[in-house]
Amino acid sequence: MRAVRAVLIDIDGVLTVSWRALPGAVQALRAIREAGLGVVLVTNTTSRTRASIAGTLAEAGFPVTSEDILTAPAATAAHLAGSRCALLNSGDVREDLAGITLVGEASDDTDNAADDAVPDVVLIGGAGPEFGYAALNRAFGHLQRGARLVAMHRNLYWRTDAGLQLDAGAFVAGLEAAAGTEAEVTGKPSRAFFGAALARLGVEPGEALMIGDDVESDVLAAQRLGVTGVLVRTGKFLPEAVERASGSPDHVLDSFADLPGLLGLAQ
Repeated sequence: MRAVRAVLIDIDGVLTVSWRALPGAVQALRAIREAGLGVVLVTNTTSRTRASIAGTLAEAGFPVTSEDILTAPAATAAHLAGSRCALLNSGDVREDLAGITLVGEASDDTDNAADDAVPDVVLIGGAGPEFGYAALNRAFGHLQRGARLVAMHRNLYWRTDAGLQLDAGAFVAGLEAAAGTEAEVTGKPSRAFFGAALARLGVEPGEALMIGDDVESDVLAAQRLGVTGVLVRTGKFLPEAVERASGSPDHVLDSFADLPGLLGLAQ
């Protein structure tokens, strides 16, 4: 393997499942840190702020702080600074959306007569109970009146301790079809998101490695930028997803615990 100076790491399904550390993940991340490699955790998680994620991971023993984490909401805030957005999301990440004005939120259960202006953007986060008919229809109405559709990600599902769960990508596809528009994506697999992670680490694509459980959004998207891609057989990994993928991962590991071995690091 070519020399690696930094590692981009997905969280959900790679380091944790339902926020519980996967076997060997804490020790593996410590080995990577001790080897002096740069680390940034790149996640499409939209239910928690960077501070909340860092606190939960630290409690589990992972050597991370909020400065090590790049989330889809944080990237979205930078991309949409100054915009007026109707947000449809499960979880409160307003702290990471600084610079965006939230108006007439798409998840509100009542009409907002006091704010009848069309928002600049319908902003879709992660799916949950908030994604009912009324909220989606309200978002559809904004799109018909000229709002842009921006998705923090378009993941179709994610893995919890209860199994695979439907995510926002399915609803984004429906809104695109109904409104005759195409969503801008600000989290993975967007080139800008990976570019921001590389810039934070101060490395070129050829000096970095991306490890994730989503063959398309995590691994192949990074490989298209010249980053070495590593797929793990944990989290949302499905053999059939790999078979129908648009390309092949550079490496496939059983779990994140095997990454130090791939990099030739002592544990």
